[in-house]
Amino acid sequence: MENLLGLLRVHVERGISLAVRDVVSSDPYVVIKLGHQKLKTRVVKKNLNPEWNDDLTLSIVDHRDTIKLFVYDKDLFSLDDKMGDAEFEIGPFIEVVKMRLQGLPDGTIVTRVQPSRQNCLAEESHIVWKDGKVVQNMVLRLRNVESGEVVLQLRWIDIPGSRGV
Repeated sequence: MENLLGLLRVHVERGISLAVRDVVSSDPYVVIKLGHQKLKTRVVKKNLNPEWNDDLTLSIVDHRDTIKLFVYDKDLFSLDDKMGDAEFEIGPFIEVVKMRLQGLPDGTIVTRVQPSRQNCLAEESHIVWKDGKVVQNMVLRLRNVESGEVVLQLRWIDIPGSRGV
């Protein structure tokens, strides 16, 4: 991939108050889509507050991309049920990566991203310089469902030989 900027590690931490899709619970998993890339977490059985702690890695070629997130309930004998969706732009995160922040004190908040109509943030999200990496923690409020949030962490991975950001 000659246009590769780098890799974005998406740590799908947990779900909060997800919707019931089976009799009293759900078997949720998360799908993340970016362009033609589609990655998914493992299924957590019978849990409305699942802890996935799964790392999904996306190849980034355009800083204007939008990442789409979908939550589903795994069913054995029918199509999986939708449990909501969310999306977020990676532009603010990539802009911080471009700053080349080496030398900043660990834990420095570089910028804040506010919830808006253009994103699904449930609360303010900080982009931070931590352990020599650009990191963003976020809580996404799911749309098209009665309840639910997903907690994520973004972390940038530079690739030697890529065109970089």
